[in-house]
Amino acid sequence: MAFADGIDRLNQALKKVPVLPLYALALVPAAFLFWKALSGAAGPDPVRALEHGLGSDALKFLIASLAVTPLRERTGINLLRFRRMIGLTAFFYIVLHFAAWLVFDRQLAWAGILADLTKRRYIIVGMLSLLLLIPLAATSNNVMVRRLGALNWRRLHMLVYLAAALVVLHYLWLVKTWTLEPLAYAAIIALLLAYRLLPKPVAASGSGRTRKAQAS
Repeated sequence: MAFADGIDRLNQALKKVPVLPLYALALVPAAFLFWKALSGAAGPDPVRALEHGLGSDALKFLIASLAVTPLRERTGINLLRFRRMIGLTAFFYIVLHFAAWLVFDRQLAWAGILADLTKRRYIIVGMLSLLLLIPLAATSNNVMVRRLGALNWRRLHMLVYLAAALVVLHYLWLVKTWTLEPLAYAAIIALLLAYRLLPKPVAASGSGRTRKAQAS
């Protein structure tokens, strides 16, 4: 009972947190990465450090967005009102990651860029994940939910699962080493995707209050 009351108080406190300022706060790591790259504080290869940092942050935000539903269903902690912000931030970091590769790494050399997009498998799957996420970002607003209808909107946004799998595959193929960080990301994404295949809890408590089970 004490745990449920604590979750309920936490959820009530979260309702008072404004979402809009969190968008700006979420961009602080990106600004810091660009500052390090431009100031020479990113090490001997600032372009690689910038790309890796933006990509890692994108993956972290993507993981956070996928964790919202399991967290609510299994613990009662309700972060649903922040999920759109988290998901859009993940998309923005992926776009920045792609832009850093396009501008600083490949220096807009389109012949080489097109060659990479047809020959390098980690770039191909990374590009596919970005393309899958574009319609999701474009429809992450109340207007599009109404236009598409809730059911069609949910079906469309199931593409995030495929995009997440491609993102982690892009990362694994990029680093080419089975170190702890890429393996940890891959394991977490795999668990979050596998969770969607599990039976749903009979009564997911979003507020900490006990719900009466319906008689069969």
